[in-house]
Amino acid sequence: MNEKTPTPYPELNSVLQQMVKSIQSILDHNFVGAYLQGSFAVGDFDEHSDVDFVVVIKEELSDKQVDALQVMHGRIYNLDSEWAKHLEGSYFPQNILRDHVHRGKPIWYLDHGAQSISQSDHCNTRVVRWVMREKGVTLVGPPPKTLVNPISADLLRMEIREVITGWGQEILDHPERFNNRFYQGFIVLSYCRMLHDLHTGVNNSKRAGAEWAKVNLDPSWSGLIDRSWRCRPNPAVSVRQRANPEDFAATLAFVRYVIDRSKLF
Repeated sequence: MNEKTPTPYPELNSVLQQMVKSIQSILDHNFVGAYLQGSFAVGDFDEHSDVDFVVVIKEELSDKQVDALQVMHGRIYNLDSEWAKHLEGSYFPQNILRDHVHRGKPIWYLDHGAQSISQSDHCNTRVVRWVMREKGVTLVGPPPKTLVNPISADLLRMEIREVITGWGQEILDHPERFNNRFYQGFIVLSYCRMLHDLHTGVNNSKRAGAEWAKVNLDPSWSGLIDRSWRCRPNPAVSVRQRANPEDFAATLAFVRYVIDRSKLF
């Protein structure tokens, strides 16, 4: 892959090219670079994957730039391409991106399936920085290693444990918020990946995490993991469908199981 063909999907490459050119035009001298992170950087992506991106900027966006980006993201979303509905990413000021001590600070963020940006800390994590630095795919700009300081395996594990416990407690305290086919599958695959990441000290794909979990965890979880993988297509539909009651109960049990296992690291 290269900057002109960052993915094996020509239609997606066209969408990315249109988006990045528009961003460059809007931001002008405030633009530093644009990159893919997530599954298109780590690997094991497919036609059901989100398209996670990072735009690096010199300084905070001005109100005028935000307004122009809102219009642009609405236009990109409405392109005649399903890929345009699956973009997700953040606008990182370069000083915030460089050092993980700034994690948790809200930055401008395009949620998956959204047509406009809003302030969120969703991408402002050590994991995103690690993927960006170690695996990031350059669309336009300098090498990502020049923009992000190294993150140790211990720091990565620390954040992953925080997510396993914090998100897990939210899921267990408010299960009704997550009782749909999309979240049921997403939770299982995410917890497989996070536990795998704790073992390896690096960020891996959901597919790698699922396959690792089927081999290394109690075999009784394998069926749930396989069924969760099949929940991935058509998230806009599956998020409106109730989860299978038995699988959802098993998912809550799996969250408890992974929380307990994570304490070993």
